[in-house]
Amino acid sequence: MAVDWTQLPRDIVESISKNLTVYTDYLGFRAVCHTWRISVPKIPHHLPPQLPWLMLPLSQSLSHQTHRSFFDLSLLKIHLLKLPEASHRKRRCGSSNGWLVILDETPTILLLNPLTRAKLNLPPLSTFPNVVTFNYSKIGREYALRDSFGNNYSRNLTEMRDSFIKKLVLSSSPTRDNDFIALAILNQTGDLAFCKNGDQAWTFIHEARFFSEDVIYYKNQFYAVDKHGKIAVCEVRGEDSPRVSIIEMPPLIGGDIYYLVNSEDELLLVTRYLDLQFDDADPYILNGFYKTVRFGVFRMNWSGLRWERVENLGDRILFVGDNSSFSLSASDFRGCSGNCIYYTDDYCEFNYDCGFRDYDLGIFKLWDGSIEPLPCYHPNSLSQLRWPPIWVTPNPC
Repeated sequence: MAVDWTQLPRDIVESISKNLTVYTDYLGFRAVCHTWRISVPKIPHHLPPQLPWLMLPLSQSLSHQTHRSFFDLSLLKIHLLKLPEASHRKRRCGSSNGWLVILDETPTILLLNPLTRAKLNLPPLSTFPNVVTFNYSKIGREYALRDSFGNNYSRNLTEMRDSFIKKLVLSSSPTRDNDFIALAILNQTGDLAFCKNGDQAWTFIHEARFFSEDVIYYKNQFYAVDKHGKIAVCEVRGEDSPRVSIIEMPPLIGGDIYYLVNSEDELLLVTRYLDLQFDDADPYILNGFYKTVRFGVFRMNWSGLRWERVENLGDRILFVGDNSSFSLSASDFRGCSGNCIYYTDDYCEFNYDCGFRDYDLGIFKLWDGSIEPLPCYHPNSLSQLRWPPIWVTPNPC
């Protein structure tokens, strides 16, 4: 006699659902039948950190559409999500805790969860302390800005969208933590600015005014790193002015882009090395773009206050790029190998002003220094629009 699985007791269905650890498996479980769907919560709060999806660029022919494609590393398939807020005229300047940071040619800074379509506005671009004036209704609609030397200069709407903010990260998911904090790295100066939930304007962290390469939220504080490996520890949760501690360390030699990563409660520094590509027919003619050739990984030695080289990441995978960098255990996900760095293209200042080219993304294997393409990527197959792919962690809550 066939078993009618739809008649399983509700408590058993709920118990089974709590043992599912992959978001897409949970969705499939709820889709089996009506009884199962009403037996388990729509939002699975028990899920561990998920393997990220790769938000792919729009193709030239479909740039007018309102849907975006996400490549699922665990299933090796594409998910198509309706996201008119992330159309081809919008820029994402970060991905953090499952939320995209979206900019357009208005002062709006939008946080968007691509899974739930939840949205939240941060204080607009016009409220940064170095913005002197801005009038959106005025003809020309330029921002008047002031640099660190007190000199005024102007930026139009497109320039502000594309180059004012380098990266923006969140302390936590806005729907999980009402006291979340956003921190932005400004592109040209490396200055840091933050806002708390409910703030009407951005605040500079003046004591950390140096050329920040990356920032991460680590052990309840923001950590920023400069091009020499120096660290600024920023405490911004209190009601008083931000408190900053500068950790001076022996300078690192080499590396073109730096990332901070929290890996099993260890603070890692990842250095990315770029190389100019040459024309195959004439080695003296530049192709006009950079390509990643290798990575270095360093661990913070807190007792000696220095960076120590890491030769083996073991089971860990690092994900770096325009996203807020993070680490996962390879054994938790099928089809993944540890001791690797999964990276996306975030060197837009040079590459995307120089014509069409392949995106600079792949998997770097730390044990032998080799690079292989991501499963979804084949040279010359992706769109040549300005903004490259970005890692997004599926976060339904």
